Amino acid sequence: MAETLAKISDELAQVVETASPAVVRVEGRRRLPSSGIAWTADGVIVTAHHTLERDDNITIGLPDGSTTAATLIGRDPTTDVAVLRVNDGGLTPPVWAPKDSVRVGNLSLAVGRPGDSILATLGIVSALGESWRTRAGGRVDSYVQTDLVMYPGFSGGPLVDVDGRVIGLSTSALIRGVSLAVPTATLERVVKALLSDGRIRRGYLGVGAQPVRLPEALATQLGQEAGLLLTSVEAGSPAEDAGLMLGDTIVSVDGQPTLAIDDLQALLSGDHVGATLPAKIVRGGAPQEISVVVGERS
Repeated sequence: MAETLAKISDELAQVVETASPAVVRVEGRRRLPSSGIAWTADGVIVTAHHTLERDDNITIGLPDGSTTAATLIGRDPTTDVAVLRVNDGGLTPPVWAPKDSVRVGNLSLAVGRPGDSILATLGIVSALGESWRTRAGGRVDSYVQTDLVMYPGFSGGPLVDVDGRVIGLSTSALIRGVSLAVPTATLERVVKALLSDGRIRRGYLGVGAQPVRLPEALATQLGQEAGLLLTSVEAGSPAEDAGLMLGDTIVSVDGQPTLAIDDLQALLSGDHVGATLPAKIVRGGAPQEISVVVGERS
């Protein structure tokens, strides 16, 4: 038994050593620094948005003990992702775990560098799920929850599997009291957008809405039980320009049913900004077709 435990202990220590070169210290707030992950060898670093309290005077602590200045490229509060760049380069990106390699019950380690040396904490993957939307409206490609203790300064660092491959970016900010990882697919999408534009483009209609059940006859006719009742339409908004009115019910946009607010938000992605989308509404008890040009949220 002792030999087995010693072997497991040594292997876990090796996992931390494997991940360590890709983990940096991020000094971007008044108190304890946070952690970051080397994204590219030439100087791009990804970290947690909520740990950056300032946009400048950011310092990176490298694995060799040296420090260097970093520039904020952009941040996405809705997914808790921020991108930094250092001019020195010489970073060591990690190996990323394949999406389908993670299962509930797998051991995982959160690795961080809030100080001069590497730190780690152990837990299991306690829940996995499909794509979901954060409270701030950001889309995260999969739900990855762990039961490990997220110590101060670990946010922004990697969650790794027992082979030292990165499952995602650790964060304690997306759901209060829950340790989550922003998965690789989300990081790839957000980092690409931030490197390109410095921000995440988001579509905008300018409406307030709430889900409502449709009358039975109308539900049968449309093939869905609910829609989004417009409770407000902003003056000068894309919605007003399209002729939408208070009291209209949106039942589909671009052929996709809008049963809940999340459905509408999902259709207002950055790649739809400026696009003209067909929409089906109910006005005065009768279905109508309109077109709406998706604006961009400032």
